[in-house]
Amino acid sequence: MALQTTATATVSRTYPFSVRRLSDVAGAEISGVDLRDPVSAEMRDAIMAALEEFHVIAFRDQNLTKDEQQAFTLNFGEIEGHVGRLNSGEKYPIVHTVTNLDEKTGLPTETPTTHGNYFWHTDKSYHDVPSLLTMLHAIQTPPEGGDTLFANMLMAYEALSDAEKQALDGMRAVHSWEANRLNTGNTPASEEQKRERPPVNHPIVRTHENGRKSLYLGVHIGHVEGMDYEAGRAMLADLLDRATAEPFVYRHAWKVGDLTLWDNCVLVHRADRNYEMTAHPRVLHRTAVLGVVPV
Repeated sequence: MALQTTATATVSRTYPFSVRRLSDVAGAEISGVDLRDPVSAEMRDAIMAALEEFHVIAFRDQNLTKDEQQAFTLNFGEIEGHVGRLNSGEKYPIVHTVTNLDEKTGLPTETPTTHGNYFWHTDKSYHDVPSLLTMLHAIQTPPEGGDTLFANMLMAYEALSDAEKQALDGMRAVHSWEANRLNTGNTPASEEQKRERPPVNHPIVRTHENGRKSLYLGVHIGHVEGMDYEAGRAMLADLLDRATAEPFVYRHAWKVGDLTLWDNCVLVHRADRNYEMTAHPRVLHRTAVLGVVPV
């Protein structure tokens, strides 16, 4: 069981909105804001400051259309497209629906069309320039469960021994959409998708503008560059297993109307199947903002 939404630490600065920390690992809720209103430069900067402090922030009681979510997202940068396809073969739209509803029947199912979101990952790490932040807007949620788990990779890196940190320094892993499909057991990547998103490599330890370091892991990785294939994958699996242990995890329990943002640079996340999937719809609208090249 991951850490519950309790916290002992205080908020480190003053914000132009009401904010309450949910966990010492990550997570804060913001209330009293209507995201349909225009976002000033001051508000945008405050939101980004809150994201840096808490890594996951949830605006409660929002009611955005897809167009309104797209407009809000654009305050933070370029919105990324998706390499994934619907059953029809069309690309996911810019505001993509994450759901357990079957595309053909519209009914809840235990086997959604794609299920990569149930594996630990950081969004779009198979891009040369991965995602900075992701937003999910909760439209329908189960009465209980259907949570999203977030693991703090800053804390996970800091918990490594000095010898492990030194060994990982300079190591790089190869990420790809093809590896994602293989690792998650989804429909294999098409030749078109392989051409659209060829393999890229990123550091296993990512250094941020503030000088802090974090692990950069997840299901999009195929192998470690310059290392025996099986030995590299075993090392990555061990790192990810330790990095997603209970002390490093915040569990977000969704409420209808949540508009939740998180920092892909310092977190991995996954959805939890901890609800009766055939009985309850889980529908969230997703957008992602382009980030920077990991270093």
